[in-house]
Amino acid sequence: MGYDVHPADGWVNRGNLYRLKEMMKRAEQGDRMTLAFLGGSITQGSVSTQYTNCYAYLVYQWFVRRFPKTAFTYINAGVGGTTSQFGVSRVDEDVLMYKPDFVIIEFSVNDDNTDLFQETYEGLVRKVYGNVYAPAVLLVHNVFYDTGASAEEKHREVGAHYRLPSVSMKPTIYAETAAGRIPNREITPDDLHPNSAGHELAAEVITDCLDKIYMQRYEEEEPFGMPAPLTANAYENVRRCRNHNSSPVCNGFVPDDTPEKYVNDMFRRGWTAWDKGSSIVFETEGTEIAVQYRKSVRLPAPVAVAVVDGDEEHAVTLDANFDETWGDCLYIETLAHHISPGRHKVEIRLTQTHEKDAVPFYLVSVIGG
Repeated sequence: MGYDVHPADGWVNRGNLYRLKEMMKRAEQGDRMTLAFLGGSITQGSVSTQYTNCYAYLVYQWFVRRFPKTAFTYINAGVGGTTSQFGVSRVDEDVLMYKPDFVIIEFSVNDDNTDLFQETYEGLVRKVYGNVYAPAVLLVHNVFYDTGASAEEKHREVGAHYRLPSVSMKPTIYAETAAGRIPNREITPDDLHPNSAGHELAAEVITDCLDKIYMQRYEEEEPFGMPAPLTANAYENVRRCRNHNSSPVCNGFVPDDTPEKYVNDMFRRGWTAWDKGSSIVFETEGTEIAVQYRKSVRLPAPVAVAVVDGDEEHAVTLDANFDETWGDCLYIETLAHHISPGRHKVEIRLTQTHEKDAVPFYLVSVIGG
């Protein structure tokens, strides 16, 4: 399309470039390397015509072209409709187990611009940046193209605190749509998900930053260590309890042992239940508790409640009936935030079923830490 989105304006936080420079110098020598992309539906490639047209794959191709001696492994760990609260709980198994050399983190349109999501985002950043293999990290901030909304403000504070290079679509692509120089519908069908042309523009903003870092790779820079947390940082060590790594007490809930084929094959390794009164009880340790379950477009579906430490007065309703039409939703509900440390009991109990429920209640995981 030939739009000028002023990609140079997108590098909103220079950060400390030591790790990226070292990674690029190793890539010149022909090391085998792994590039990982962690985020939501935009990272996954939603709305692009094929997976090779999404921004993540286009950035991967930039590395392949720039460093022809190196064999790169591409890891796309994008899961649509999920936040950094889920990202921090799954990053070990979806990204870090592959010992990545470079990681892009993208959650600014999935998270709300709140203190809670600043804390979950920081937990994710600390877990990746503090990994024993010390990957280079680049933060990417996407935006809603009709309103300019995102969690970039809170996320950029985290990026600045850890001196991580950060790239934003707000002063680049969004600025052009807001000014009317790029018609929204030429790059996005819904003002959120880029189409293939939109992904190409996003990749241009990111690779412009990478080009500039590449040109500076032999300029000396001191490494930057791990600072004290910016927030209360209660999410860095959360974990997911699923049926292959936990042993809850089940009464009417049945484990789902269907193999998980893809990173976004999310309704797997959980538990299902059909009958009113069915229950499942977990013990978890820490100060943060959340539950993931399926909200289904196939109606009707059961309704459950979640109770922490027997406190029925503050039971949280888990309604599996989804009022959207785009597909089943992997929904995350926070049950407890900054509670007292120690062991806690979580009970999930079906309270409402229907004679002709279209699907069972599907519990994906309990997240605690």
